[in-house]
Amino acid sequence: MVPSSSMTDSFGVRFQRIPAGEFLMGSAESPAALAQVFPHADPERLTELTDEAPVHTVRITRDFWMGATEVTVGQFRRFVESSGYVPESVRDGTGAYGFNPDYNPPNTERADLFDGRNPNYSWQHTGFAQTDQHPVVNVTWNDAMAMAKWLSQREGATYRLPTEAEWEYAARAGTRTRFPSSDSPEVLLTTANTFDRETALRWPRWREQAGQGSDGYPFTAPVGSFAPNAFGLYDMMGNVWEWCADWYGEDYYAQSPTADPQGPPEGDVRVRRGGSWHTWPLYSRVAFRNWNTPESRHLLGGFRLVRELPAGSP
Repeated sequence: MVPSSSMTDSFGVRFQRIPAGEFLMGSAESPAALAQVFPHADPERLTELTDEAPVHTVRITRDFWMGATEVTVGQFRRFVESSGYVPESVRDGTGAYGFNPDYNPPNTERADLFDGRNPNYSWQHTGFAQTDQHPVVNVTWNDAMAMAKWLSQREGATYRLPTEAEWEYAARAGTRTRFPSSDSPEVLLTTANTFDRETALRWPRWREQAGQGSDGYPFTAPVGSFAPNAFGLYDMMGNVWEWCADWYGEDYYAQSPTADPQGPPEGDVRVRRGGSWHTWPLYSRVAFRNWNTPESRHLLGGFRLVRELPAGSP
């Protein structure tokens, strides 16, 4: 694996250069195999992971810059203040989601995991403590695209969200294991911020699904709190789900082109990858695919940016 170089743009976003290359995307693990590793998983859910197959060869034909970390609260605030952009959670008046210790999902009409949607919550108000170094949450796909467009104009370069293929290629960084550095879920406790015993204290009904220890963060962690992967990228697994550019297609892998796949030409929901601080180990695997509508906003979701290299770059 060729070591990647780094750069920081004038806005303060740090990037790692991801070299072009080829990898195997997806997973061919059977429900029986996953049940051995995740004994508390619902057997029906294990049969619903067919969108991870077939495993197929993908070739990323050009180097690209990828954000070393997820976009932070501080960076998003600077974008909003400098551009005048109004995030969707504020603009549409419906707000977002938040943590409320008195909220009990089974006692609510929709049984949502968190309190909301509520105008009292937004990217600035989450119900738990965040500093400017934490990943921004409660942001929509449209919010992420707006920041990328603004930075493109400011920096004179193309900023965008990663494609799903670029995301998995960068997350794997040359590996083929379930998690970036191992097949064992226990590795998450020291390498990622996911659903652990400490977080489960607030959601005891899912205690069996939690990691067998604590990663030190019951909610979001400051970006870069864990060691980076081989490409120098932090928090590719856990902390927050990361928006990708692609529309989601359940059977897309069966028809995906080899070179630089862009996802289906149309769809209803956009891809999210990587898991979050509230994601069970089963869904924190590199191959797991997630999705949501472009206007959705959630306490578990943020994003990471890509900056394209100029055409003809060495």
